[in-house]
Amino acid sequence: MILRIHPDNPGIRQVEKAVEILKNGGVIIFPTDTVYGLGCDIFQPKAVEKVARIKGISIEKANFSFICHDLSHLSDFAKHVDNTTFKLMKQYLPGPFTFILEANNKVPRVFRNKKRTIGIRIPDNNIIRTIVKELGHPVLTTSIHDEDEVHDYITDPELIHEKYKQVVNVVIDGGFGNVFPSTVIDCSGEEPVVMRQGIGEIEL
Repeated sequence: MILRIHPDNPGIRQVEKAVEILKNGGVIIFPTDTVYGLGCDIFQPKAVEKVARIKGISIEKANFSFICHDLSHLSDFAKHVDNTTFKLMKQYLPGPFTFILEANNKVPRVFRNKKRTIGIRIPDNNIIRTIVKELGHPVLTTSIHDEDEVHDYITDPELIHEKYKQVVNVVIDGGFGNVFPSTVIDCSGEEPVVMRQGIGEIEL
């Protein structure tokens, strides 16, 4: 199913439809401020496993991130965010960045990896942030970006739907996406480090 949602003013009826799918353990594809994302409700373990299967990776090795509506979710899942990290995140979010933080014990068991870290995303995209706000907690996200080549289906929701309609519950059409992923900053150590340079420019 394809669900069209206005990127600037997301319709509440469409947003509620997406939230209902997530609450029922569904898997969705949605726009962000970078490439389109594949995800689900973080508290639905079977949906998380399905996302991993679609990506063809094990959950233990997956680099999944949480999309939050704002920074108020930080204390729910991050162990300790120092003032420097918090100021950095406040300065650059919402935006095309993924911040890697030390995870606490409230992170759902399915995500507890050996690294004990979690990626946090607050994209500058009204659609997914409104969905997260209505859901009341973060949505798991992983890029549908092809690591080897750039294909049209990355950016065009119609082509994304054509490719994934058999394995996801809904593709949200919020317009054309970007071809570049987020910039990843690891803040789990003593100093923040850029792990992947994406579309977001940051000064550390």
